[in-house]
Amino acid sequence: MSRGGVGCQWEPVSRDLVRLGAHWGVTVAEVDDGAGRRPRVVIVGGGFGGVYAARRLAGADVDVTLVDRGTSNVFQPLLYQCATGLLSEGQISIPLRTLLRRHRRVRVVAGEAHGLDVASRAVTVKRPDSSTFELGYDYLIVAAGMRPAYFGHPEFARFAPGLKTLDDALSIRRRVFGAFEMAETIPDREQRREWLTFAVTGAGPTGVELAGQIRELATRTIAREFRSIDPAEARVLLFDGADAVLGSFGPSLSAKAQKTLAGLDIETRLGVFVTDVDATGLVTTAKDGTKTRYPARTVLWTAGVEASPFLSAVAKATATTQDRQGRIPVEADLSVPGHPDIWVIGDAASRDKLPGVAEVAMQGGLHVGGVIRRRVANQAGEPAPFHYRDLGSAAYIYRGHAVLKLGRLELSGFLGWVMWGAIHIAFLAGVRNRFATLASWLLALGFNRRAQRAITYGDPATADQPYG
Repeated sequence: MSRGGVGCQWEPVSRDLVRLGAHWGVTVAEVDDGAGRRPRVVIVGGGFGGVYAARRLAGADVDVTLVDRGTSNVFQPLLYQCATGLLSEGQISIPLRTLLRRHRRVRVVAGEAHGLDVASRAVTVKRPDSSTFELGYDYLIVAAGMRPAYFGHPEFARFAPGLKTLDDALSIRRRVFGAFEMAETIPDREQRREWLTFAVTGAGPTGVELAGQIRELATRTIAREFRSIDPAEARVLLFDGADAVLGSFGPSLSAKAQKTLAGLDIETRLGVFVTDVDATGLVTTAKDGTKTRYPARTVLWTAGVEASPFLSAVAKATATTQDRQGRIPVEADLSVPGHPDIWVIGDAASRDKLPGVAEVAMQGGLHVGGVIRRRVANQAGEPAPFHYRDLGSAAYIYRGHAVLKLGRLELSGFLGWVMWGAIHIAFLAGVRNRFATLASWLLALGFNRRAQRAITYGDPATADQPYG
């Protein structure tokens, strides 16, 4: 039976449903039988993957709804610079509505997806006030991302914030700058030393960059701004369970990064695991079982990531088994096994050991957007498999020092630093943000200044505990 025949057969019933819905206060969309409407695509997550998927679908004959708990797309690779006062939160983010305003069939919804019903094809979304509503879909793209992993110790988060969101960055900024302010008024040498000790867990790119920026802040930006303390005496400790920093960059670049860190007086403690964290420091356990306590009033966590809560709902609804980090196993085209209308992209997807980097999310979003476009256009054939093109990895350690790996090409030192800057400026969303970020970098280089040093105390109910 043709689609036109179905429409004609049910048209009187549809009109009756609409009239009945109006009587009971239900909108036409809620009682729509689906005939004659465009396919609905729901995208969960406004990060790199979600935005690139929305842009790829913008010209297709579909209605797209992008759901995110925040209102902005955040350039996560530069969060650590926001956390250390080099860049503002506005320079590394752009409102999702602004980013997608020209795409008339793309709608942005503020809320947190927390439920999925594959039978009725509906996503349950929690509004900021905790009330809920449902979004129906014909195609679902899950780009929910990851969150800091505390390896079975969620209580650590109170004392050691991760770095995944703008809230995290502002919390770390408050702790870092607040630590110097606290040390300025403490006469006891040992207590002051605790406040001037910064412990960073995880020696991957984020941990290395964060440690380097704290050291650069202490030795350059605020070196002459205090009267009772010498900020250059700040001690920065970097912990990791692996035997090398930046292990994914290969032995050569890892060794160069280690040498640069040592030259900055950043102390690395490798081959140990952080097994306890409290308000005054942390405890590490070596592979031979030896425990060591390090007094430190500022502990920052970049040791690992785990799936966002919505991925558990996806796994339950689709009867899939998550991996150790909570990621969803996917088929070659990034769809969930047995559910060709649901895709998982970015670091939330588990396949072929894809790295959890921005480029995977971007390319995944473009790929899935293309698959849906072809399906909506009734193009025959199996969906094309996803092929990741490695665009390289980079880490900024200190001014004039960065490491970059692109296939067999390895750069370090000043040249690596220049290339690192060019790459990040190119991928930053918004022309205004690019120019503002470049201006902030030049200001820091020329005058050792960081203009974004204002700290907030969060919710007024907890503002009396600014350094906790």
